[in-house]
Amino acid sequence: MADHYDVLGVPRDASDADIKKAYRRLARELHPDVNPSPDAAERFKDVTHAYDVLSDPEQRRRFDAGGQDSPFGGGAGGFSDIFDAFFGGGGGGGGRGTGPRSRAERGQDALLRLEVDLDEVVFGTHKDLEVDTAVLCDTCGGSCCAPGTSPQTCDICGGSGHIQRQVRSLLGNVVTSAPCGTCRGYGTVIPNPCPTCQGQGRVRARRTVPVDVPAGVDTGLRLQMPGQGEVGPAGGPAGDLYLEVRVRHHDVFSRDGDDLLATLEVPMTDAILGATTTIDGLDGPVELELRPGVQSADVLVIKDRGVTKLRGSGRGDLKVGVHVVTPTKLSHKERQLVEQLAKTHKAGAPQLSRFQQGMFGKLRDRFFNF
Repeated sequence: MADHYDVLGVPRDASDADIKKAYRRLARELHPDVNPSPDAAERFKDVTHAYDVLSDPEQRRRFDAGGQDSPFGGGAGGFSDIFDAFFGGGGGGGGRGTGPRSRAERGQDALLRLEVDLDEVVFGTHKDLEVDTAVLCDTCGGSCCAPGTSPQTCDICGGSGHIQRQVRSLLGNVVTSAPCGTCRGYGTVIPNPCPTCQGQGRVRARRTVPVDVPAGVDTGLRLQMPGQGEVGPAGGPAGDLYLEVRVRHHDVFSRDGDDLLATLEVPMTDAILGATTTIDGLDGPVELELRPGVQSADVLVIKDRGVTKLRGSGRGDLKVGVHVVTPTKLSHKERQLVEQLAKTHKAGAPQLSRFQQGMFGKLRDRFFNF
């Protein structure tokens, strides 16, 4: 007696689904209508018998216990699965197909790029996008028919959407069901298509889509707008609209997560004496206090003046890096004052110090490690 597990190429602990999958694969490969080889016909019989045994719980139990399997039984299931393997189901006994399919189908999703400015990201913004897409046909309302007309039942398939044919095979007569070529499986035909949409139930048009952009979005983020994509054929439900965000470059501010970064140029005299100044933030003026002796690459942190957090609550910080500007051109009087300061302030001679990556490298390190 052949080992049915070896015949199907499955392990002894294979599940019912694995056994059925293996059988269908071998049936499509070895069926005499596909493979005329005599060896294939013999193997097909063995495969079918093995599946009949292993697909029946009682016969499989007896076989696993070492008993003889019955030459009968399980045939109906095997026949059905053969039909499924070749025709996708619905076989035997004059069975019908799965019924007519609907003309209305879901529309495709759409992907657009949405550009926003950095200041719009701080608190969010509203945009009205002009989208070129498929919309419902106003003339037929998605019915695909000319006004005053309606679809008619297909006289070839009788409205079932399928045509049945009888096929002779090694297993006898098999009734197959295939989509009707006249109505393409819809069960109805449209003798008078809508002149506006040519029977599609939708047309191309530009429409305005209002978008509320949440605060805190960043480049690369995708916003999903359900039901704002293309309307489907025959007035089917619309797909989704996806908006891929791109934040435009800003000349003054940059972004690190929820924090805003900026560089403040400070005159040498203000760096020495200290000063109070006001800068224009993305959401209004910001007052800064410069302590006397502030150094280049020092970072001033203003709490809660960054970007609103996309997830959670609150805002990030505004981090302002100091860049002390040394004058390159001095009047004669200014030079005398600086020389007098140099004589009064006995500073040591210039000397080597710890290696730095440069002012901007130092600023970057301070920004991201502060």
